[in-house]
Amino acid sequence: MSVSPLDYRYGRDEAKAIWSREGRHSRQLEVERALVWAHCKMGRVSAEHYDMVADISDPGIVTADRVEEIEAETKHDIMALTKAMAEAAGEAGWCIHLGATSNDIVDSAVALQIKDSVEIQITSLKGLITTLCDMAERERDTIMIGRTHGQAAVPITFGLKVAVWVDEFRRHLERLVSMRPRITAGKFLGAVGTGAAQGDNALELQGLILQELGLEIPVATTQVVGRDRYIEWVGWMANVSTSIEKVLQEVRNLQRSEIAEVAEAFDVEKQVGSSTMAHKRNPITAENACGLARIVRSMIIPSYENALLWHERDLANSSSERFTLSHSMILLDDIISKCDRVMSRLVVDRDRMLQNIESQNGLVMAEKIMLALVDNGMPRDEAHEVLRSSSMNALDTGRNLKVVCSEDSRISDVFDGSELDRLFSPSSHLGVSGEIVDNAISIARKAIDQ
Repeated sequence: MSVSPLDYRYGRDEAKAIWSREGRHSRQLEVERALVWAHCKMGRVSAEHYDMVADISDPGIVTADRVEEIEAETKHDIMALTKAMAEAAGEAGWCIHLGATSNDIVDSAVALQIKDSVEIQITSLKGLITTLCDMAERERDTIMIGRTHGQAAVPITFGLKVAVWVDEFRRHLERLVSMRPRITAGKFLGAVGTGAAQGDNALELQGLILQELGLEIPVATTQVVGRDRYIEWVGWMANVSTSIEKVLQEVRNLQRSEIAEVAEAFDVEKQVGSSTMAHKRNPITAENACGLARIVRSMIIPSYENALLWHERDLANSSSERFTLSHSMILLDDIISKCDRVMSRLVVDRDRMLQNIESQNGLVMAEKIMLALVDNGMPRDEAHEVLRSSSMNALDTGRNLKVVCSEDSRISDVFDGSELDRLFSPSSHLGVSGEIVDNAISIARKAIDQ
């Protein structure tokens, strides 16, 4: 019986495979194999016995089901794993788990899961950045209302709005690449981190094992890898989920009926927006991803608490981490994919954007006129008051601000009708938006090519 929505509703199979029971089991087998391989390299285990262990370090031979059968008796998951491997390895069973403690296996296997997860995250994040770069290029000069406090402000371009997102995700990508060595560290120095059970060459043994697995070698550990590493990764995932929710929340706001400037793609032949309101076209994928982003962020608190272990370790973190790491990764992967899907098919209504600017009766150009008056010698405070009073007049009377300005001698004495027409053109007040977009795209494309 499926209980978790991850089982039947959310998450891509590629991500879930890493954090599944089988994904965890196969990586623990790989860690146990690497341990015996390292002992073989150092002369403590014969090549023949290593080959026997390598042959059975296969989830098709030492199955997760068999491990669970033994765990039902031992009440210890890693002891069950080693017993299952030993019974399959025959005479080579003596060297399985040699010198190790459970968390040498567990934390190194988790590091493998994180390593594989990071590869997926880098790929999917680069895909999303590419989608956003393409959109920013396409909409570089698409004029729309900029909004602050939920109110019309001054003109902006949709390309600039997207360029801000591009640069944010580019920073996320660089953060992930930078932290990868820190968050993919294993450990193999035994019960309290002294290496006593591994002998005089403990550091060499640890180095061989972790290099074989492609993991980072820690400087010092207790029985467990420092959970600051997991906090950093979960924190990064929470950060990315927040950025995605910010993007998709903006999509949802711009899709409001009264704004209607962008919209999720909608299959008019088959898709249903509401069970009762037949006209509805809801931003369902964006809403879905925003809700999942909140779950990812919720993993931050238990991740911090999981670092608070007694002395060299206790077991209070173990059950919690089976949720925090797996669920954060699987859900973030899902929402990155959904965000990419929404943005790659986003409908942008440029005509509606211009209509919304026109509906503001010139008010969004008040700053432009004020600055033009300053450039023509009027003190800034006075110019601000002129435009403030003119704007309030326009709002009260429902007239266009340009008409009100043309009737105010303080403005009409400075600008004639044709000059006012030019000043009230939204395209005249976009500043260096285009340059910003071009630069953001250029930097991001270089980042994803590295």
